[in-house]
Amino acid sequence: MKSILVTGGAGFIGSNFVLHFLNKYPDYQVINLDLLTYAGTLDNLKEEQANPRHIFVKGDIMDRTLVEKTFHEHDISGVIHFAAESHVDNSISGPEAFIKTNVFGTFTILDVARKNWMDAPFQFKQGKNGNRFLHISTDEVYGSLGAAGLFTEQTAYAPNSPYSASKASSDMLVRSYFHTYGMNVVTTNCSNNYGPKQHQEKLIPTIIRSALTGKSIPIYGDGKNVRDWLYVLDHVKGIDLAFHNGKAGQTYNIGGRNERNNNQIAETICSILDKLKPRADGKSYRQQITYVQDRAGHDKRYAIDATKIENELKWKADENFDSGIQKTVKWYLEKLSA
Repeated sequence: MKSILVTGGAGFIGSNFVLHFLNKYPDYQVINLDLLTYAGTLDNLKEEQANPRHIFVKGDIMDRTLVEKTFHEHDISGVIHFAAESHVDNSISGPEAFIKTNVFGTFTILDVARKNWMDAPFQFKQGKNGNRFLHISTDEVYGSLGAAGLFTEQTAYAPNSPYSASKASSDMLVRSYFHTYGMNVVTTNCSNNYGPKQHQEKLIPTIIRSALTGKSIPIYGDGKNVRDWLYVLDHVKGIDLAFHNGKAGQTYNIGGRNERNNNQIAETICSILDKLKPRADGKSYRQQITYVQDRAGHDKRYAIDATKIENELKWKADENFDSGIQKTVKWYLEKLSA
């Protein structure tokens, strides 16, 4: 049985990936390393609690001793690296944690993998040449788009927040380990994810929670900032394909082709809630939408061209935004009423 290390597997995307991976591949064991900070919770792993092929390790990706021990004990043959500080607002108020986790943490995992799998640059240890390190990144490393155009794998990096700068730095580290050491690495850059298990501070859970609790629904600035929205399970399937079939040293952009501005997101969710759980006074949840001071350095528009992964790895999103957001709202309604 193969053992892969998933970092940050108790977080939003990571926990969805772990469940998908264990269900799809009975010949894999997943070692799940997560520090359980604000974004990670064991509640996200309830479905895996009884699975003997899921081993949870609480720990910090910067703890080199622990990471080395994990590699040795479980003979790790692959890494899916999700673990990261990822909330842009938090990176503005406290950037140091983002540099530590996203840059130094990525370096630790990457370097331990190299020393376990390789004897020298471009020389793999016996039986280790198929071992792969998959790094999960974001479209925010590319900066901000104007009204037209899409991010491709050739778009120059231009990060505008401490969060995106830290992710850009980690991307460059991964790239360097391919070109300097010949390490088998792949990077994926995704657009905004949404779906089950997302942390409550993110936009879509905030809109749903605020609406249902009768609070103001906060929207930054004029609400016209545009993002490309990707349903988390579609993202997970793309990661799976990149891990198994991607070409070493390559980057794959994963996007949903679902551009929406924040006003559209809030109005769509309010319309769904109006039907599924109407307000007691009969009024629309839209009345709770409130505009607040914009985020510092708020990028205007992100949008991904996913042609490369669609053509080369035959990935295709199963959900469009209308179908995905219906599933997401229903999941949160069930969770909040439980």
